[in-house]
Amino acid sequence: METIIILTALIALLICRTPVAAALGGLGVVLLYLKELPLVSVPQRLYGTMDSFELLAVPMFLLMSNILLRAGVGKDLYSAVQSWVGHWPGGLSVATILSCTIFSAISGSSVATAATIGTVAIPEMTKRGYDRTFVLGMLAAGGTLGILIPPSIPLIIYGVVTETSIPTLFLAGIGPGLFLAMLFIVYGVSYSHLYGNQRSDEKAAWRVRLRETLKVLPLLILATTIIGSIYTGVATPSESAGLGFVLSIIITVSMRRMDWDKIKEATYTAMKTTVMVFLIVAGAKVFSYAITLYLIPQSISQFLTSNISDPGLFMLAVGSTLLIIGFFLEALSMLLIMVPVLFPALEAMSIDPIWFGIFFVILIETALITPPVGLNLFIIQAVGKAKIEEVAKGALPFVALMLATAVLLWFWKDLTLFIPYN
Repeated sequence: METIIILTALIALLICRTPVAAALGGLGVVLLYLKELPLVSVPQRLYGTMDSFELLAVPMFLLMSNILLRAGVGKDLYSAVQSWVGHWPGGLSVATILSCTIFSAISGSSVATAATIGTVAIPEMTKRGYDRTFVLGMLAAGGTLGILIPPSIPLIIYGVVTETSIPTLFLAGIGPGLFLAMLFIVYGVSYSHLYGNQRSDEKAAWRVRLRETLKVLPLLILATTIIGSIYTGVATPSESAGLGFVLSIIITVSMRRMDWDKIKEATYTAMKTTVMVFLIVAGAKVFSYAITLYLIPQSISQFLTSNISDPGLFMLAVGSTLLIIGFFLEALSMLLIMVPVLFPALEAMSIDPIWFGIFFVILIETALITPPVGLNLFIIQAVGKAKIEEVAKGALPFVALMLATAVLLWFWKDLTLFIPYN
């Protein structure tokens, strides 16, 4: 009964539009008070949350992506990819998803990816006759690759919460991330063939391709440095994020696209996002500590394992629950509320926590493009000066592709686990 009351109280707070950090932290404090536990543990938990070397990667990656966003490097990246594939039928669809994929390997943020590539791709594609709804939906979905293709901020937080290896999670995200990007490209090209009346670019000369590629060579070096330093063990994710930030400053200043005002803007934006993320993480830590004392995760785990003995049915129940919650909660809140509750059941079900992390991130990716709170929908709405209904309608086929990929992961686990374990 306690479990039902607590979960109902949390849902009621969220429905009443209480900020997620306040809802989690406040309810956690009330629960500790009702147990007559010393509330001195609350500031200790808050401090312990902030005092995490792994979480240092979050502000560093946010700073780096905001520096690149302010410098307008998305245009160079898109132009370079466009010079290679723009003459193909549906070539700008390919260029858009490839640009999102490459930028995802630098930023770790879906919002930064959607905003950076969307600013350039939306006018370019609509100018050449691509259906506007399709373009908006593709950009919203392409941006979600930023939280699956490493480095990924949600995977960093998942690793911190579950004490799972972050580099291993990054490796596990490569296969599904590239597979999902390929599905988006196939759908984009197919849609362009069947329904489009768009114009393709003329085939670019080799000198043009070389010139455009040289412009983005520093970005490719930046992405390789970040990912390579993590996977070779030379640097931790936090250290590689710091290195990436320094290199992004050097690159953008040397390109004469960065000045003091832009650095201040980027820092301020990254600071606001970092504070929001850390407050939610801190509130979730307090709430997680409280419900653990009330034995709620253990009770739910026991209920699930005693009533659902088949791991496949368990994952179906988890996926359905996350899909419904995704209509009302943004991605990070879903992760921080649901993972502490579900994680204890994984061992009893013999489910690999690395695999589960990727499965979970794909589902919260879906939440980024489902109304009414899909963050990427609002980003693309603002960038494209569109109605939210337009963006949501265009994103629906990509929601289906993401859900199909989540189902496929269950039957083809090597898509996730082959790279990290081989």
